[in-house]
Amino acid sequence: MSWSSAKPFPPRHVLALYALAAAAPAYAQNVPPAPQNEEELPLTIRAEEIGGRPDRRLDLNRNVEITRGQTGITSDTACYLRVEDEVTATGNVNMWRFGDRYKGDELQLNLETGKGYVLNPTYFLAANNGQGQASRIDFLGEQQAVVRDGTYSTCQGPDPDWYLKSSTLRLDTGREIGTAGKTIIYFKDVPIIGTPAMSFSLSGQRRSGWLPPSIGFGSQGKAEVMVPYYVNIAPNRDLTLYPRMMFDRGFQLGATGRYMGMTDGGMYNGETHVEVLPDDRKTNTTRWRADSLHTQSIKPNWSYGWNLHGASDDEYPSDFSRTVSASAERQLLREVRTDYYGQFWSLNVRAQNYQVLQDPAAAENPSLSVPRPYDRLPQVNFHAGRYDVAGFDWAIDAEATRFWHPDMVRGNRAVINGQISYPIVRPGWFVTPKLMYNAAQYDIDSNVRGVELRPGLSNQVSRTLPTFSLDSGLIFERQTSLFGGASTQTLEPRLFYVYTPYEDQDDIPVFDTGRAGFNYAQLFSENRYVGLDRVSDANQLTAALVSRFIQADGAERLRLAFGQRLYIDEPRVRLPGETRQQSRSDILLAASGRISETWSFDSGVQYDANGSSLYSSNAGVQWRAGQMKVVNAEYRYQRDSFRNIDLSAQWPISQRWYGVGRVSYALRSYGVGQAVNPSTGSKLIESLIGLEYQADCWVFRMGAQRFVTAAQTTSTPIFFQLELNGLSRLGLGNPLDTFNKSIPGYTQLNTGVGRP
Repeated sequence: MSWSSAKPFPPRHVLALYALAAAAPAYAQNVPPAPQNEEELPLTIRAEEIGGRPDRRLDLNRNVEITRGQTGITSDTACYLRVEDEVTATGNVNMWRFGDRYKGDELQLNLETGKGYVLNPTYFLAANNGQGQASRIDFLGEQQAVVRDGTYSTCQGPDPDWYLKSSTLRLDTGREIGTAGKTIIYFKDVPIIGTPAMSFSLSGQRRSGWLPPSIGFGSQGKAEVMVPYYVNIAPNRDLTLYPRMMFDRGFQLGATGRYMGMTDGGMYNGETHVEVLPDDRKTNTTRWRADSLHTQSIKPNWSYGWNLHGASDDEYPSDFSRTVSASAERQLLREVRTDYYGQFWSLNVRAQNYQVLQDPAAAENPSLSVPRPYDRLPQVNFHAGRYDVAGFDWAIDAEATRFWHPDMVRGNRAVINGQISYPIVRPGWFVTPKLMYNAAQYDIDSNVRGVELRPGLSNQVSRTLPTFSLDSGLIFERQTSLFGGASTQTLEPRLFYVYTPYEDQDDIPVFDTGRAGFNYAQLFSENRYVGLDRVSDANQLTAALVSRFIQADGAERLRLAFGQRLYIDEPRVRLPGETRQQSRSDILLAASGRISETWSFDSGVQYDANGSSLYSSNAGVQWRAGQMKVVNAEYRYQRDSFRNIDLSAQWPISQRWYGVGRVSYALRSYGVGQAVNPSTGSKLIESLIGLEYQADCWVFRMGAQRFVTAAQTTSTPIFFQLELNGLSRLGLGNPLDTFNKSIPGYTQLNTGVGRP
């Protein structure tokens, strides 16, 4: 028996009725997009028996199937009311809509509004593999449903490892949020936590609500509990509150706000973090830390911003830091700036000072004192330049700065530095002559309390110096093989000559200048110093050789480099306390590359040719054997300073167990040829050990870490965490963040689930 649409039926209710058994529908693996007007699509009904009145009511029996667009229903019996556009189905009811599936004993659904209910259902949500069962589900629309006396889990199968059980569970797939009433979370059928209410993300996207609590030990080894709350203010704004109870110090409240947006002038973005402990029980003082970053465009070529950091006292990093990098941050920058630029020029104005947090051990050991940089109140920088103007490149940099320091000489500095070069680049070689000119004027204060100028020193000092440099190089290539594969090897010799006449600069104060770190890039710099208070005299030649192995796809597989600077005339310009310069620089050797698809390395050596001894070296290797398989090893040495060993790894122990670990150990050397003193020179900088277990729908992590927060203090946090995929992370501390920061190449076991 077959029925086709008759003319009295409106087009949106076209029916095709077939008296045959319908095959079960096939379900897509991905969520299909919901049409804009689902109710406008034709309705198709199949059943073995059809009765009733086609213009008002259809009674359907045996192998019933009703579909419209992405919504479908199968059952033993059903009734369709045409005017109401509503279906009531009983017996082996299956419903699917937009990828979600429901199975129950009885169903009622309005196909136009999406409202209805299903009794004793099991359900599956395609967006996040969420599933469960209930006594009843009420559909409030196409994107909202209320699960009553039901369960929810992202585990597959009828017996999930974890699930939550709630009196009412509201699933909003449009907002991608689940909201539960009285709830108990079960793990391995054991209740582990209960709550009067909770909310969670159905897709791992941002949402407002409580984040997993963090229970751990502070830097002094005392217990603390932090329960963050996340506020999703808008797609471009959010706020995270960090209430933190420290049982030895009291209650601390922290907050982090992030924002970004667009104005008529352009983009803006920023982030501010503040934490306050109103009354520290140990110090009986209010302690705080604040950090704020902001950048905003006023016009398309004009912007401003700030970078502000502050803390209440010197020992704040030692008492509250939870990472190695945070404990080492003791020069806190405060800066406001504005930038204006054109096509070939830019203007920058900034005011800058620092808060210095001294190491607690500096009182007994002055060598641990943290120096206070000069304030710049203000600094104005102008830059202009162009490339390839009739073959020439030129640039002008000008600066005017007011330097202020509470205990040292103060003054004003104005500097103009111009340069012009003529690059000659041809296939296989290049030559670049360059001429530079540096002019500086200093106005030095003579009325700084406790600071006396050197006898005979004028309050005004000037300097004018030209510099000539000539950079040249050759590039040779040949076809060869490396590690069994075809590649191109290059041989690139390079010579770099610099001449700057000598001018006595001992009368010029040192505001922001220091000796440049010696590395391969600095070999090709005209000045030995970083900063503008010293321009080194030079009559020197740098010789370097680089060889690269390049694969056919253009990827660099191996790089070898050698370089040394030869001083034809010994430089005479010095910083205060600087030792005499040798006739030749140290030799630099470097090698880095990828040995295979799994092995890579990086190494460097600085050899003291004058003293015939090694000054510094580093060697690091990484082995990435596959997913969750990485091993890192690094050795770093500098004469009279440090000798460090760093080992870290992530590796599977069995099919589901993974181990992570790191050891960073320092051996301090006290001079060339001297033995290391194990009792005072050796120190464990950081150690980490952890275990992870990956199941199909949850991950368990546990471990312990120890790191230095100051010269004489350490922190030893322990942590464990149970992550229920698609729901929450529960436990002590934050091991996932620790593993990410401590182990280069670490891979999250459940990548793609939620946010790290």
